Amino acid sequence: MKPLRHTREKRPGKLSIADQTSASTKRINVNWVIMTATSVLVAALALLGSSGAEASNLPAQAQLINQKAFNVLNNTQPPAVFNADNIFVPPGLTEQALTNRPFHVYDEEFMKIIGSHPTLTRIAHSPKNPLYHEAVVWSKKTDEVFFVQNAGAKTSGTGLNKSAIIEKISLSEAARYYNQSDAAGRVNVVTVPSSPMVINPNGATNYRGEIVFTGEGQGNSSPPALWVMNPQSPYNTTVLLNNFFGRQFNSLNDVAIHPKNKDVYFTDTIYGYVQDFRPSPGLRDQVYRLNPSTGAVTVVADNFGHPNGLTFSPDGKHAYVTDTGINYGFYGMNFTQPASIYRFDVKEDGTLENRKTFAFVSPGAPDGIHCDSKGNVYAGCGDGVQVWNPSAKLIGKIFLGSTTANFQFVGHGRMVICAETDLYYATVAADGNYVESEM
Repeated sequence: MKPLRHTREKRPGKLSIADQTSASTKRINVNWVIMTATSVLVAALALLGSSGAEASNLPAQAQLINQKAFNVLNNTQPPAVFNADNIFVPPGLTEQALTNRPFHVYDEEFMKIIGSHPTLTRIAHSPKNPLYHEAVVWSKKTDEVFFVQNAGAKTSGTGLNKSAIIEKISLSEAARYYNQSDAAGRVNVVTVPSSPMVINPNGATNYRGEIVFTGEGQGNSSPPALWVMNPQSPYNTTVLLNNFFGRQFNSLNDVAIHPKNKDVYFTDTIYGYVQDFRPSPGLRDQVYRLNPSTGAVTVVADNFGHPNGLTFSPDGKHAYVTDTGINYGFYGMNFTQPASIYRFDVKEDGTLENRKTFAFVSPGAPDGIHCDSKGNVYAGCGDGVQVWNPSAKLIGKIFLGSTTANFQFVGHGRMVICAETDLYYATVAADGNYVESEM
């Protein structure tokens, strides 16, 4: 909008004081009307967060969220009251309103990701046992999705008492209920009897037609390890790696296969220790690389709070690592520590360099992380799945109102999302970043 120009009219003669006052008053009134109308228009656009045309094209389950509308709040609470544990509800909304339309559009780029008819369905629920925690791997050959229980939850009877379990669902069965908001209890959740049993599985990904899990280990005598499991019965497993030159890892957390060199990259952190099922750490928290052909194991990055999720851009030129240093397990939260995503450049030789802070997350911390086929970055956070474009702009959320440790694209335009005691099935327009040779 062009700025208003105020011009002085030429008059044939001198006006009386009364006429001057009357003319001045008229000019003030006109200007006041124009300024008021402009203010109302700006305020309306701020509330919409976009043009009326864009707002009218929103899918039924989506809503616009305009950050500018809450850049200045009437009251900002102190850290002891409002912090990373709290879900932010923008002024004029309620948490229920955020949940009712869970696809939150922070930027119009997100519209291309969700498409014209995104859906979100809860397909499983557990009253308190966090059965739907991590991994989330789609087996193309069986059209099933595998995920694992939280090994560090006090209420679930895991940890030193027994190992966390692997479970699966049929993707075609979940897809039957895509147009319902809640189908919990209708989708069959099956326990997978891995043999030998994967000890406290956590992250996972496709690996040469099978699935590689990071095992967190248990106590002193069951070391953390990379386990490879056949996704079909009898679900036989083999250990790919269980030490660093004879030293036990701390608690292997997540794993990803580089799309070009096909090496196995994985994170190791201290969560087994701070959740009371592993001894005191004996190594730094680091990111490692395994060359399956030669067996070489090398450290590719360190200096994290707690390195957690790991993924690569579709072209393999960038690595993304989440840092959940803010979360110390049973010891609570340290709000001054990282809740961050770091991006690295991947060199031709597979090493990582040029670490950059890609994003700092609120609420909670970024855990599982994945890219879609266009290079957009998705992370499980304290309120659901948050999405950034490759330049690190937050463009949208799939809002659950609860912590999401991991999720994954499962076939074209479909996602399965783990939210501890709830499991979700979503349909969107975006496609996952698949390493086809590994499927």
